[in-house]
Amino acid sequence: MSDIKKVVLAYSGGLDTSVIVRWLQDEYNAEVVTFTADIGQGEEVEPARAKAQALGVKEIYIEDLREEFVRDYVFPMFRANTIYEGEYLLGTSIARPLIAKRLVEIANETGADAISHGATGKGNDQVRFELGAYALKPGVHVIAPWREWDLNSREKLMAYCEERNIPVDFSNKKKKSPYSMDANLLHISYEGGVLEDPWTEAETDMWRWSVSPEEAPDQPTYLELTYRNGDIVAINGEQMSPATVLAYLNKVGGENGIGRLDIVENRFVGMKSRGCYETPGGTIMLPAHRAIESITLDREVAHLKDELMPRYAKLIYNGFWWSEERKMLQTMIDESQKYVNGDVRVKLYKGNVTVVGRRSEDSLFDESIATFEDDAGSYNQKDAAGFIKLNALRMRIAASKGRKFD
Repeated sequence: MSDIKKVVLAYSGGLDTSVIVRWLQDEYNAEVVTFTADIGQGEEVEPARAKAQALGVKEIYIEDLREEFVRDYVFPMFRANTIYEGEYLLGTSIARPLIAKRLVEIANETGADAISHGATGKGNDQVRFELGAYALKPGVHVIAPWREWDLNSREKLMAYCEERNIPVDFSNKKKKSPYSMDANLLHISYEGGVLEDPWTEAETDMWRWSVSPEEAPDQPTYLELTYRNGDIVAINGEQMSPATVLAYLNKVGGENGIGRLDIVENRFVGMKSRGCYETPGGTIMLPAHRAIESITLDREVAHLKDELMPRYAKLIYNGFWWSEERKMLQTMIDESQKYVNGDVRVKLYKGNVTVVGRRSEDSLFDESIATFEDDAGSYNQKDAAGFIKLNALRMRIAASKGRKFD
């Protein structure tokens, strides 16, 4: 007999996690507490309450975490200009630390013996959920049903529902999306179906948040983004909360065909995976943030950030948000943002984001020095001769010793 009496489950209300509720009740004879997070997935989360109640769940947590998600996870990540393998804006990865944190907190509040999730044994999310949980509660017991049961297909899951009278809405739907999808305020992802063949183009009706660039308006849209300490605090002069900023950029970006991505990425567990993503707001935020940094950051600070960013991105992708090294990097990144203040003007047009203006009272751009016109003595061009010779010294010595560089 298992000594686990109560389990907190990350619960979406969908097929997989509804089966998991009953499976935990049957296999572990445990009481199940469900936790459903609203992180901007664009679907009503309250129906999860009725579904959980129908499964006999007594303790049900449904929480609006949109502001916390953007303020404490998305914005800090974008201060680093984070991008994984040169393309992926980490929309799924960055949501997992918050969910793991709340799972552990609810387990502590309810006196639960374990936590559980619906991530499969093939993907990255199992790693992200569990690394976060172990970092925050070292002795936590994690139950990952996909690594224990043999219900490894939709047909088996549906049969399990029928045998145990599990009320799942999906059973009566005539048509279900062929893709495995995950959504939050930063992005929506698509995997599976025809996307499993990396040569096959994504179907045009798959995309949900954006029009195609070909169908986007023929006139550009201009936005003015105001930054304070590296975060967007206003758009077109209107103050906005973090979640409102991202929701607005998603809407305007999607209307202009911005944010579609089709990539093959390297999963932490070792396999390659093809996925498609829509990240309209993030696709605007990345170049805009780099633009405000371009006039406010010292050169060597900016270059050091760029050198460290791939490591930071890898930590987030692989699930090490709560690690000591990520926290250390975040402290450095946040310190670099104290002068990243000002405005950036961007032009959105048929899938493209173009920075067309940047200004800041903390700008290091000195027009009197950079000008091609008369600089009135601000910069002595003769100084460059010695600068160049000193930088060439080691190469001149090597060449004088007969070393060849061609």
